[in-house]
Amino acid sequence: MIQKEITFFGHRRVLACDANCQKAWGINHRPRILFNPPDPDDYALLADNELGTAPVEPGTWEGADGKPRTPQDRLNKWCARECERSNIVLLGESFSHKDFSKRVYNQTDKHMGDSV
Repeated sequence: MIQKEITFFGHRRVLACDANCQKAWGINHRPRILFNPPDPDDYALLADNELGTAPVEPGTWEGADGKPRTPQDRLNKWCARECERSNIVLLGESFSHKDFSKRVYNQTDKHMGDSV
């Protein structure tokens, strides 16, 4: 895990990431399964083992920042706003990263028994 103190919308926060950029598609481009087309928020992001390597350039930007290409570029604006693998938390707050070894459900209460 890597982390960096940032200012996010005027507040001090910590941006933390699992540093697995090769599997980072971006929240808007990570392949998903849509369960209920009338409800676009009822989906599951596919697990890492269901996907290949993510594109080096997924086609999304935050300001001038794109997906990091080198370790020195990590924890930029793209990571904070677009990367599905990162977390923004309060200073000192405990948290856990999303577990992409399995599908990540957006509406977990609807899919408690689902597994892949």
